[in-house]
Amino acid sequence: MFAVVLVGGFGTRLRPLTDHVPKPMLPVVHRPMIVDLVDRLAVAGISDVVLALGFRPEPFASAFVDNRHGDVAVHFAVEPEPLGTGGAIAFAARSAGIEETFVVANGDIITDLDVSFLVDEHHRLATAATIHLTPVDDPSAFGAVEVDEAGVVRRFVEKPQPGEPDSNLINAGTYVMEPSVLDLIEPGRPISVERDTFQELVRRGLLAGVSTTDYWIDAGRPEQFLQANLDLIRGVRGAKPLATAPSAAVSGEAIVIDSVISADVVVESGAAVTDSVLLPGARVEAGADVRGSIVAGRIGAAAAVQDCVIGAEFSVVAGSVQIGLRLPNPG
Repeated sequence: MFAVVLVGGFGTRLRPLTDHVPKPMLPVVHRPMIVDLVDRLAVAGISDVVLALGFRPEPFASAFVDNRHGDVAVHFAVEPEPLGTGGAIAFAARSAGIEETFVVANGDIITDLDVSFLVDEHHRLATAATIHLTPVDDPSAFGAVEVDEAGVVRRFVEKPQPGEPDSNLINAGTYVMEPSVLDLIEPGRPISVERDTFQELVRRGLLAGVSTTDYWIDAGRPEQFLQANLDLIRGVRGAKPLATAPSAAVSGEAIVIDSVISADVVVESGAAVTDSVLLPGARVEAGADVRGSIVAGRIGAAAAVQDCVIGAEFSVVAGSVQIGLRLPNPG
């Protein structure tokens, strides 16, 4: 069975972390998001994954040597021009010659959804497409999805006002589709699967929704990316992984609390790191204090950094105080 994974976005919400690293290659506790996703798809019986790319595939080569990951074959479909989410799905599916039921997943969604369950429900509902739904406290940030008692999607409510929709369910970014859906997507034309394709399927009564309460987070924003990392080391998602990578150099005189210390990170004497993620190669110099931040660059001696995102090529000046900033400023 094939899966199309959407990884073609520019990751603008995560800049400057994505200035040089594709968003799906950012690690969640030492593993790129895309690798975790392919592992989950493999468990569901997926044999082939097609990465729908908007740019060259080379950055993904380190994660998928010889275009494989375990028993899963990995294919690359590079769009000649931006085609939107619907156009990207269709381009990737056609490039891979998909002619049977297939899965679609957004590359920046982290979830414990049992994909095989979603596939089974799709076949039971006997519809053209089935989308995974998840409940949230405030659907206004995402858009609510209303379904009837039979599981058929009746309406999408984009950016609803509080209390407006009858549902707190949102599109959770994993779909099962029949090849017939591709007939609704004109080749070479930018199409949004959410705003165009799904709306047409709703009009035809051919879109179903299946809700679950599995762990789910959109890791495409800094706050959620940070939370996804911390949830793992705090045991929110099953067994706790090793929070500090073996190749990290953490001084015995440093204090590290509830934080991810990635490969080749250096934390010097007297530094304190709390509720943060230090990405590969980051450095926190002596006496610096890092809180609630994502750091890929260097934090100068005795600097204080709180609720910040620090890019790989940026150095926070020694002794300075930085609060709530993205450095360098993405513009």
